[in-house]
Amino acid sequence: MKLPVDFSEKAKAAKQVSGGGYPVQISASDLMKNFTYAAADFDDSFTVTESGGGRSVALKLKIPTAPTTGTHVLGVKDGTLQWLATEEC
Repeated sequence: MKLPVDFSEKAKAAKQVSGGGYPVQISASDLMKNFTYAAADFDDSFTVTESGGGRSVALKLKIPTAPTTGTHVLGVKDGTLQWLATEEC
């Protein structure tokens, strides 16, 4: 996974007014880009995109409603995410 903002690269590229490159000032907008990006990393078919407030986007994992009786595991059958009864596993 490659984050939108590489802070180690920003630190290396920082102007060295006093002869040193540390500490480096990090912008809040760069932090938020990475936070939003790292919030979810799923296949697009398993996510729903919603407004996260402001300019951010929230990705939510789509999980089928769990059965109310029996013992089940979440799995993929014939390419579809679904709850499988443990007897079928």
